Amino acid sequence: MTTQTLTHAPSLISQFVKPLLGSLLITLAAQVEILLPISPVPFTMQAQTVLLIGAVLGARHGFMSVLFYILEGMVGLPVFAGGGTGVLHLIGPSGGYIWGFALGAACTGWLVEHGWGKSFFKTASSMLLGNAIIFAAGVTWLSYLFGFSKALQFGLYPFVLTDFLKVLFISNFFPIARRVAKEL
Repeated sequence: MTTQTLTHAPSLISQFVKPLLGSLLITLAAQVEILLPISPVPFTMQAQTVLLIGAVLGARHGFMSVLFYILEGMVGLPVFAGGGTGVLHLIGPSGGYIWGFALGAACTGWLVEHGWGKSFFKTASSMLLGNAIIFAAGVTWLSYLFGFSKALQFGLYPFVLTDFLKVLFISNFFPIARRVAKEL
């Protein structure tokens, strides 16, 4: 190994480790699950965890965290809500939301990188926009599976208020999470 390679090794490792740790946090958040009798999509803490990861790690690493999470599930690791695995989970009712996580994390990360992380209000606003992207992807996929009115009934209405409150809650952890991530 050359001296130049050694000096870049820590940054290369952190480029991989931070998104991998992000994917593990998403996995943990997926296990906090409440099943609803009115929806095939469960309540979880995934979306808000994804948004926090995007805000803390930035657009690129937030996006990579979600891609690692998806790949882990595709290869058979029980990372999805309910211990779900495989490609079939990604085309089921929750699939649109899972794919939307990548875009939501990237959007939130990009906004924070461009000054939207300087106050609680701006951080929460960036996360709410990221959450809207996740909803758009999830409801679009549910519309394909069940039709638009059922998609709203199953995938939007039961979640809007609780997701708003969860985003306000998780936004409080942004300064702490950012400091911890800088130490890695």
